Amino acid sequence: MTSGIEERIAHGRGQGVFALGSFRKGDILYLGMLDDRPIGNHSHASQISKTGFGFHKGLSSKFNHSCDPNCGIILNESGGHNIVAMRDIAAEDEATYDYAMRNFRIEHFTSSCGCGHANCRGSITGWKDLPQQRKEDYAGFVAPYLIEMDVESAADRKQT
Repeated sequence: MTSGIEERIAHGRGQGVFALGSFRKGDILYLGMLDDRPIGNHSHASQISKTGFGFHKGLSSKFNHSCDPNCGIILNESGGHNIVAMRDIAAEDEATYDYAMRNFRIEHFTSSCGCGHANCRGSITGWKDLPQQRKEDYAGFVAPYLIEMDVESAADRKQT
C-alpha cells in the first residue's frame, strides 16, 4: 500500500514519508516487498532474519527514524516489513519508525539522531542497545527475530 502516503521534504531531515489521509492504530501504511538481490548490512538495508539483510522496494528507505515513532514493523508472509501505525496518524503527519525495530545492531548511523523528540536517545541505535522499557513500549511492532536475538544475547551474557 502506498496510495495513502507520499514522499516529501521533511524539514531538516531530508526526504520523508507523509500521510495523505488519516490512519488508525494497526493500519498498514506500507506493504514490505523485498528486492530479490542478496546484500549485506548497509545503511538502507533492513535486517530480515537473524543473519540476513535485504532492500525493500518502493518508499521503505524514505521513512525517517524517530525515537518517538508513530509506526512500527510487522513481518509479512514474504519476510518483508510492513510499516504499521502504532497509534492514530493524522493527514499531513510524517510517518516514522524506530530503526531499532528492524535491526539488532545499527552500525551505519554514526552522527547524532535528529528526531528532536523529548525522549530522543541522542543516536540511532539497534534493538540490542534499547532500554528495556522502550522494548516493552514497542511490543507487537518489532521484527520477531530481534526478540529471539535478545533472548540469546542475554543467555550468552549469563554464561560468561
